[in-house]
Amino acid sequence: MRPLRHYAWLSIAAALATMALKGVAWWLTGSVGLLSDAIESIVNLAGAVMTLAMVTVAARPADDGHAYGHSKAEYFASGFEGMLILLAAGGIGFAAVQRFLHPQGLEQLGAGLAVSVVASAINFAVAGVLLRAGRRHGSIAIEADAQHLLTDVWTSAGVLVGLGAVVLTGRLWLDPLLALLVAANILYTGLRLMSRSTAGLMDAALPADQQRLIAAILDRYRAHGLAFHAVRTRQAGARAFVTMHLLVPGNWSVQEGHDWAEKVETEIREALPHANVITHLEPLEDPAAISDEDR
Repeated sequence: MRPLRHYAWLSIAAALATMALKGVAWWLTGSVGLLSDAIESIVNLAGAVMTLAMVTVAARPADDGHAYGHSKAEYFASGFEGMLILLAAGGIGFAAVQRFLHPQGLEQLGAGLAVSVVASAINFAVAGVLLRAGRRHGSIAIEADAQHLLTDVWTSAGVLVGLGAVVLTGRLWLDPLLALLVAANILYTGLRLMSRSTAGLMDAALPADQQRLIAAILDRYRAHGLAFHAVRTRQAGARAFVTMHLLVPGNWSVQEGHDWAEKVETEIREALPHANVITHLEPLEDPAAISDEDR
């Protein structure tokens, strides 16, 4: 399995290529819509560089100062990318308003649009690779990069439609209007990325589908006389953490209780390969085992 840095470098290469192509498209046409597209490619590059840095940090093993590893570093990448997207949205909006106030004719649309289509095709192909890799590795940074590239593809498609409308109708105001819609779209993307990053840094629980998977596993073990409480989960970049109290009959030996705990932990890890599972063994009959449920 290729390391995540490989995919980050792929994203950087795609950002450089599309930034150059879209810059040429804007230079040929003078379209503020294509300018907004080129600006977003600059954001893609900055985000990809940050992603490379953070997945490199996240890959470091646990040490004395970071006993749970460095996987949360990925949230800094997605948060940084979200912040850059917000700044880009502001710049695009400003440029669009200026074009509304001072309309300008468009030139060489055919050549400019052709270059933009090539850039979008590159982004679409790379986004597919990154999305599959991000989900396979459980990397929020790589997945966020892929989602941003896909947003860029749909943004470019919107710009192309808008410029086509300018050609057909002759209404120049459609170009800055499309730029404003682009700004609104990437503003939403930026806010969503920052929200996900904040949730990760605040130790948000695992997604509902993964929690249901854990609950189904525990239900099967209840049929063997085991009980569970204080089941807690959190996501930290590519890693998941699951802790719980495992209650067993008090007359069991320590070895017997430990063996069942190992079975539970192993099955959860097999269902969630990136999970770190910790169980705390307690006797079913002891009232103190229930009183500490919320601790």
